[in-house]
Amino acid sequence: RMIQEKDFDLIEPVFFSTSNAGGKAPAQAKNETTLQDASNIDALKRCEIIITCQGGDYTKEVYPKLRAAGYDQSQITDGSHVVVFAAWDNYTAERINAAFDMTETIRNFKSESGTAYRQMLLKAYPARDAEVNFTHTAKQAYIGLGTALIAAAYEQVDCTPMEGFDPKGLDEILNLKEKGLRSVVMLPLGYRNADEDWLVNLKKVRRPKEAFITRID
Repeated sequence: RMIQEKDFDLIEPVFFSTSNAGGKAPAQAKNETTLQDASNIDALKRCEIIITCQGGDYTKEVYPKLRAAGYDQSQITDGSHVVVFAAWDNYTAERINAAFDMTETIRNFKSESGTAYRQMLLKAYPARDAEVNFTHTAKQAYIGLGTALIAAAYEQVDCTPMEGFDPKGLDEILNLKEKGLRSVVMLPLGYRNADEDWLVNLKKVRRPKEAFITRID
C-alpha cells in the first residue's frame, strides 16, 4: 500500500533487518541502500518514526513487553499496528533552531517576524522547568493523535487511543529516553472481530450536547 500510494516518495526510509543486516535494501531505499541491524539502538535512535512488521523477530520480542507496559491490554497485540506518540522531554536551543531552520529551508523564505519569534522562544522556553516544557510538548502530541484518529476513520480502520500504560516502562522498551523523548499516548490500529466484540452492538455513550457545549451568543 505504501508503494501504491507513493508514500516512500515523501520520506527517506532506512530499512532494518533482524536476520539479514548488511544485505541489499528494498528498491525504495534512497541514500542508505543496505539493510541495517535492527538491534543497533544507535541507528534506530536516528529515526523519527519506526515501523515494525507484524510477525518479525523484533516484533515478537517487543510486543509482549509493550503489552506488559500497557497493563496487559489485548488491543496492543491484537491490532495490526501500534502507534506510540512521543514528545520532546524538554525544549532546547538546538531543537528550537532546527524547527525554524527547517521551516525557512522548505519555504525558502525568512521573515523579520519569524526571526523575532525564534528569539522570543529561545529566550523563554529553554530557561523553563523541564517538566513544564514536557507538559507543553505533550499537548502537541495530541494534535498528531487527533489527525491519526480522523485518518483512521476515513480509511475505516478501527483504533483505540490509550493513556492507560506505564510511560516509564514504555520509554525504556523503545529507548525513548536516549532520544530525548517521552511517550504520551498509544494508538493500536486494526479491524475489530465483530463476532467476539461484546461492545460492538452497544449504544455509544456520549454526554448530551447541552451538557458538553456552552454557547455564548
